Amino acid sequence: MNLQPERFAQPRFALPSRRSMIGAAVLALCAGHAAAVAPFVVKDIRVEGIQRTEAGTVFSYLPVRVGETFDDEKGTAAIKALYATGFFKDIRLEEENGVLVVLVEERPAIAAVDFTGTKEFEKDMLVKALKDIGVGETKIFDKASVDRAEQELKRQYLSHGLYGVKITTTVTPIERNRVNVMFNVDEGDVAKIKQINIVGNKAFSDKELRQLLQLNTSGWFTWYSKADQYSKQKLTGDLETIKSWYLNHGYLEVNVESTQVSITPDKKDIYLTINITEGEKYTVSGVKMDGELFGRGEELKNLILLKPGQTYSGDLQEASNKRIADRLASFGYAFANVTANPEINREKREVAFTFFVDPGKRAYVRHMTISGNTITRDEVIRREFRQFESSWYDPNRVKMSRDRVDRMGYFKDVTVETPEAQGTNDAVDVNIAVVEKPTGNFMVGGAFSQAEKFTFTASVTQANFAGSGNTVGIELNTSRYNRTISFAQTNPYFTDDGISRAFQLYLRTSRPPALNIGSYTVRQQGGNLTFGVPFSEIDTVYFGAGLEKTRLETDESSPTLYQQFVMQNSKDPIAKATGVGEATTNAIPLTVAWGRDSRDSAITPTRGRYQRANLEVDLLGDSKYYRVVYEHQWYRPITRWMTLALKGELDYGAGLGGHAYPVFKNFYGGGIGSVRGYESSSLGIVDPRTYDALGGAKRVIGNAELQFPFPGSGQDRSLRWFTFADGGQIYQEHEPIRTSQLRYSAGIGLSWISPVGPLKLSYAKPLNAKEGDRLERFQFQMGTGF
Repeated sequence: MNLQPERFAQPRFALPSRRSMIGAAVLALCAGHAAAVAPFVVKDIRVEGIQRTEAGTVFSYLPVRVGETFDDEKGTAAIKALYATGFFKDIRLEEENGVLVVLVEERPAIAAVDFTGTKEFEKDMLVKALKDIGVGETKIFDKASVDRAEQELKRQYLSHGLYGVKITTTVTPIERNRVNVMFNVDEGDVAKIKQINIVGNKAFSDKELRQLLQLNTSGWFTWYSKADQYSKQKLTGDLETIKSWYLNHGYLEVNVESTQVSITPDKKDIYLTINITEGEKYTVSGVKMDGELFGRGEELKNLILLKPGQTYSGDLQEASNKRIADRLASFGYAFANVTANPEINREKREVAFTFFVDPGKRAYVRHMTISGNTITRDEVIRREFRQFESSWYDPNRVKMSRDRVDRMGYFKDVTVETPEAQGTNDAVDVNIAVVEKPTGNFMVGGAFSQAEKFTFTASVTQANFAGSGNTVGIELNTSRYNRTISFAQTNPYFTDDGISRAFQLYLRTSRPPALNIGSYTVRQQGGNLTFGVPFSEIDTVYFGAGLEKTRLETDESSPTLYQQFVMQNSKDPIAKATGVGEATTNAIPLTVAWGRDSRDSAITPTRGRYQRANLEVDLLGDSKYYRVVYEHQWYRPITRWMTLALKGELDYGAGLGGHAYPVFKNFYGGGIGSVRGYESSSLGIVDPRTYDALGGAKRVIGNAELQFPFPGSGQDRSLRWFTFADGGQIYQEHEPIRTSQLRYSAGIGLSWISPVGPLKLSYAKPLNAKEGDRLERFQFQMGTGF
């Protein structure tokens, strides 16, 4: 390190003239000898040479006050104390006619810390990190601290694979006894893993074992994942992964003996060697229970996943331990310890296990704390808890509480810890930490096109308004073809026992898009009120009523289906005869619905189910119809990094009392959310005159996705890619559902929980498109979550 010279002078005293030297301090701190002076009574104390340090700070370290006697012992103690502060690099004590004069030379202060050549790390992050170890603006300059800072910088670069890094530190004095510290960094090239050698493996090939590793040689995605950059932490994890792999395949005595990491002289290539001793493959010969079983020996034994005759598996052993401990924890034994003791028969290559149970003391929950919620109120989160303070600890209720909080949709991450309560041996604390995500969505936009001229759209939705848990939404759309003004509000806890209330007011006007030939106008205004009553932890039943007025206007170019509706519902004789004109209907839809949600997350689920069934019927209005909607989603982790997601939807509508099913209540299919690869709302029959998609009274949709974390994203579930297969079709009211008419597609996509809302991209290939189908291979959508 290149530093400007700094003078560290030894303590010294002036020669006898107008001031007398004090020799005791010199004798204590200097190598030379000086004569001691006689003690004297201090008439006053004066400090000279300070620029930033307060005189009071110096006085506080002196072991003598005015009126007291100053001697050799106090002089030695004073100099030691002042040097220990680290503020000064030179200190002298002098006596002038009974006045104690303290002359100091302050260490320089750091005016600024800067970096050149840093590309791997952000400068702001480095400045903050170095300030924490004593090198930062306004800090006292200390050469040892700067040396430590330089070594810490090198360590960080080495952890990122930059083994050729060179750091030169320059300290430049400036005015007012200050210095600038500059770290000049030459990062060099990143050292890449050139080769990974595995020695001693016989049961599994090198290729099989390398596929288990996070570390890898350079490939297609390593520019993003950086898997080809050596990391000691990653290597440690990879060694554990290899050991777990062998244990899960019966190799009970496997051992990863040693690893060698070597780097080429130019510090660009790294070679890894992993040495393995496999041992023999073992089969389970028997299992039994021991310890305090509370008369539940058979019940607990049935929880053991290891079975006689099976190949030994470390994961099954650990899972068995956990199942037994969790079962005991459901009775309040939070500290239960289950140990599987092996009895190895090497001649027969068999192993028997005795699961020893030590339940410990029964525990209760002392405190339940929440952290990380800066917007969401505590009570909004606490009302989702199903584990309560001062009650017996139950891990199932703790998990249920975590899942209910996650399903609120307000948080990117929800984690739970259950540490032992300090000062007790029979209590735990439940600490729930959340990471909030933006729950508001504001969108404003404008556009000009030849088809729609000038359009303006704006919407505001706040899913967690002011942290209250209520959802408030306002939508305004002034497009030429779709104009909407609506207001909606949902209170999930309208009553303290969890009954929800939601209402909506709206005014909508819709016309066909520019690509359609037929012309018509649908104007709807109305509102609805719905209450949700929870019947279990995951089941809710909804009851609602609404009022809706619909006016449909047609002309000669309108699709036949719309003209038929006018003929059936218009009061104008000409319109009833020709289907050209307008018809107005009033509907009083009554709804009853059921929802069940056992997913572990509402935004990025990996396991669980979501089901909903909804019946809407109009018996009192003019429309006389009913429609039934059923949807089922199912999530299951296939591996620790892959999730299978299945979704099915079946919808059915029909008219009542001889009335036709209202055309404006039709279902539509095609696009993201139904069958990707086909244009949105394009499935089903088309009008024979205009070729416009008309929707239908029946809908069948099926989706399957395999979801994977994006390379390099680790456990982050907010960014994923997936492969999918879709199928579905739209049918008319009196048309039978024929599977031969289903449309299918398959493809690949990307989902991202972006700062402005969920984003989904997909590229699909239609598998059985027919003539006349409208295809759209690339599609995207924001604001949906499946």
